[in-house]
Amino acid sequence: RAIAAPRRALVVGASGALGAAALEQLLATRHFEHVGAIVDQPIQPALRGFAPVHADELEAFAADCALIVFDRQRVANGREAAFVKPEPRDLAMLSQQLHAAGVRRLIVVVPHTPSLLPMALQQGLASLDEAAVAALGFEQLVFMRMAQSERAAQSLDAPRRLARWMLSQLHWMIPQREQPVRIDTVAKVAAAIAVLCADAPSATRVVPAALLWQAAQQRDVQALVRHWLRPPPAA
Repeated sequence: RAIAAPRRALVVGASGALGAAALEQLLATRHFEHVGAIVDQPIQPALRGFAPVHADELEAFAADCALIVFDRQRVANGREAAFVKPEPRDLAMLSQQLHAAGVRRLIVVVPHTPSLLPMALQQGLASLDEAAVAALGFEQLVFMRMAQSERAAQSLDAPRRLARWMLSQLHWMIPQREQPVRIDTVAKVAAAIAVLCADAPSATRVVPAALLWQAAQQRDVQALVRHWLRPPPAA
C-alpha cells in the first residue's frame, strides 16, 4: 500500500486576527508535517510544526496547499509585523507564484465582517480577480467570502441603509458566544477544507454562508466540510 507523502500548508496573510486563527487551526489539525507563513522579517519559530517562509523560499518549502487570507492589520505584540499582508490587487500574482511553486490546492479567505475593514480594502475585495485565479488550473480552488457584499448594501435606498447600519450596531450588544459566525469558526472551516480537499474531486468552489452558520452550531466541523466537499450521490 502506497504511503502518502507528508503534507505541508502555507498561509499568506497571518498578520491579522483571521489569518492568525487560520494558522493556529492548521497547526492544531496535526495533518501537516509543517505549516508555514510567509514573512518578510526574521522571526523565531515558537510553535512546533510552524515554519516562517520567505518569498524566495516558496518552491523549497514545497507546500501542497495554501491559504491567502485578506484581513485588516492588527497590532498585538509586534510580531505580526513580520508576516506579509497581501493586498486584494495582488491576488492573481500571488496565486500564480504559488501555483508555480507547486501549490495545487488554494483557499482564498475573505473576512466575514467587511464593514470593519478600511474602505480601500473593502473596495479591493469587491474587485478580486477570481476568474484569473481559476484559469491557473489549481486542482482545488475554494473561495470563502462574505455572504453579502458591501456593493449590494450601497445600492439600497437611504432608509434601508440607515436600518442596516442600526442593526449592525446592535450586533456588538450580542454576546460573542451567541454570534452565528466568529473568526474562529471561519478559521476552523478553512483548516478543515485544507485537510480534506486533497481527497475531494477537483473543482472550483465557493463556500456558502449556510455552511459557516452550520459550522458555528456543531462541534464536528470536519464531518460537515467532508459532506460538503463530497456530497452523497442523489438517489
